[in-house]
Amino acid sequence: MQSLLNAARAFERLSSFIGRLGAWLIVALMLVIITDVTLRHWFVIGSTKLQELEWHLHGGLFLLCLGWAYTKGAHVRIELISERFSARTQAWIELLGCLMLLIPYVIAILHFGVDYTSFSYAFNESSASATGLPDRWIIKGAIVFGFAILGIAGIARALNAIVFLFGGDELGKQTPFSVHHEMEGAS
Repeated sequence: MQSLLNAARAFERLSSFIGRLGAWLIVALMLVIITDVTLRHWFVIGSTKLQELEWHLHGGLFLLCLGWAYTKGAHVRIELISERFSARTQAWIELLGCLMLLIPYVIAILHFGVDYTSFSYAFNESSASATGLPDRWIIKGAIVFGFAILGIAGIARALNAIVFLFGGDELGKQTPFSVHHEMEGAS
């Protein structure tokens, strides 16, 4: 079980590193938005390239930080329901959700996304707009990469749930689910 916990931590570190690195895209995104708005408002110059770059940066920001957010539990949940469950029930839901929903979905996205990106690269796909950005394969590749990181984060969460459920009290305390477990004991 210790090796599962170590693997989960390694996967969490990887998704965290990529997420923190990807978070810097917010700076580029803000600069592009400021430039675009300034050009359109003060100089009446519109740029399709800048507008497309905005959504490329926004997409990249989201995709690169998705796995990081998932490992930190910062994704959308139905808190009104899940917070009423015991830590064991939450761990079971997490484990089953990862194994039955998240990981199969990620595998499907990766399977089709590689073809989607390869096709775009092979045919030198660019924006539908004549003045838009070239190399559409870059953002499509970001989809594949972002979902691969999400898959790694999902595996980390599943491993943490397994350790919490089956690893005994000492190892279970080292998982994210132990926070809920400690709160239950205090009440």
